Amino acid sequence: MSEDYMYARDGTEDSHNNPANKNKTGKWKACRFILANECCERLAYYGMSTNLVNYLQIRLNQGNVTASNNVTNWSGTCYITPLIGAFLADAYFGRYWIIAIFSIVYCVGMTLLTMTASVEGLNPSCDENGCDPTKSQVVVCFLALYLIALGTGGIKPCVSSFGADQFDANDEAERKKKSSFFNWFYLSINVGALVASSALVWIQMNVGWGWGFGIPAVAMFIAVGSFFSGSRLYRFQKPGGSPITRIFQVLVASIRKSHVNVPHDRTLLYETTDAESNIKGSCKLEHSKTLRFFDKAAVEVEGDHVQGLISPWKLCTVTQVEELKSIIRLLPVWASGIIFSTVYSQMSTMFVLQGNTMDQHMGPNFKIPSASLSLFDTLSVIFWTPVYDRIIVQIARKYTGHERGFTQLQRMGIGLVLSTIAMIVAGILEVIRLNYVRRHNYYDLEYIPMSIFWQVPQYFIVGCAEVFTVIGQVEFFYDQAPDAMRSLCSALALTTVALGNYLSTLLVTIVNNLTTRNGNLGWIPDNMNRGHLDYFYWLLAILSLLNFLVYLWISKSYTYKKVAGRLG
Repeated sequence: MSEDYMYARDGTEDSHNNPANKNKTGKWKACRFILANECCERLAYYGMSTNLVNYLQIRLNQGNVTASNNVTNWSGTCYITPLIGAFLADAYFGRYWIIAIFSIVYCVGMTLLTMTASVEGLNPSCDENGCDPTKSQVVVCFLALYLIALGTGGIKPCVSSFGADQFDANDEAERKKKSSFFNWFYLSINVGALVASSALVWIQMNVGWGWGFGIPAVAMFIAVGSFFSGSRLYRFQKPGGSPITRIFQVLVASIRKSHVNVPHDRTLLYETTDAESNIKGSCKLEHSKTLRFFDKAAVEVEGDHVQGLISPWKLCTVTQVEELKSIIRLLPVWASGIIFSTVYSQMSTMFVLQGNTMDQHMGPNFKIPSASLSLFDTLSVIFWTPVYDRIIVQIARKYTGHERGFTQLQRMGIGLVLSTIAMIVAGILEVIRLNYVRRHNYYDLEYIPMSIFWQVPQYFIVGCAEVFTVIGQVEFFYDQAPDAMRSLCSALALTTVALGNYLSTLLVTIVNNLTTRNGNLGWIPDNMNRGHLDYFYWLLAILSLLNFLVYLWISKSYTYKKVAGRLG
């Protein structure tokens, strides 16, 4: 085998800083450690977050609105902190070391949370009348939660990109496997979530919170061990320097040259003469005709050279300009994911509160916790992921002629439609539930005789929507991101989840303030039988529909990134 085919041509290196040998590193043999790491890490995360709203209600004595808002605020923070980890990975340390460092922080947070639920003095005192937490106990609990939020910030944006780095984009066979990797990566997430939403939630509600949080903590330590076990097989992408600095260099140079005319001949714009980009770990990008104002940064004029050297704050390469353009083009697609994330966040809040009012029995003796119904979302993902990868793609390919069956934008759009349907189904169930309450005067009954399994369709549809939108979004942001900004763009995609959670908090707060005026109980009172949760679901359905219509316009006008050259 010639050297051209022996080594990866995307600039990746092995653990000894040598060019990555394609036979000895990367591909599925390396990814199995990454997938195992992600499965255990997600088991840890969902093991403590799926039922968190009930923990805050039971052990910290919080009401429906307070507990719901605290969960969505914390969950939102978990998806904002990836911006920190992504910046450090792309700019300075690389994805591997950021995953390793932040995993340790994550383990500390999980250990502390377990202690707050099991160690005397840290866990609240409880009796038959409920729990009475002290301020210091609440502070320690939230300190543990936000350490976990910080820890997950280094893992979330890097691990999917690090896994994709194990496949050479310049090798056709490996490139096809990379597309499948994103499907199986998301499947591994949901295998972990399946255990969390079934066994762990049951343990928390029936055995104790100490065991319920302790097992996820152990899973996190196993995740770290799995990740380090594959070190010698990994391919490592070199950090390309601060992407934020490069973005500001283009902005500053463009503004400085706002009076300069951009030549019609794009070959007159400045670019390095080398075959490779001057940005470490990045391919050259072709010039695009959109956002032409920023092309001014690549127009060479007198004064761009300082003592014979080019000042990057005065003259930027076409590739550097296209990096900024790529980010700007991603923003409208990114924004369209916020409403989807708001819908998704209802599974850990409103779906649980709705289920708390229903009959949770499976047979005469076994009682399923309402938070465990999220396992049907997980089962839906586990079912639809291989079906999509092995069947739907094959069928769609015959009609579309596209290598992946659907374009990534089409795939995401289908998921947005499904999320709207999920809110309609949830709303219809709540109308039926409230009518049942009125008909039998069950207003003050804690559990109405209506099976919780009527919630299964709404969970299942959300799971199907995830397979289309979330996996499509992860793959889309990886593919369309500039090579040296992939962690940052993965983090950008994750911030839609954060903003979706924050938007959910905002909507709940606004709805609660508006609907409780003049002594009214409001849409979401502590006694859900006297509320109107169905109105809240209709509100989300309308917002989802409007969001999809805007998304159609955005997707039609999107310009895909074009690579001018390959690394290696």
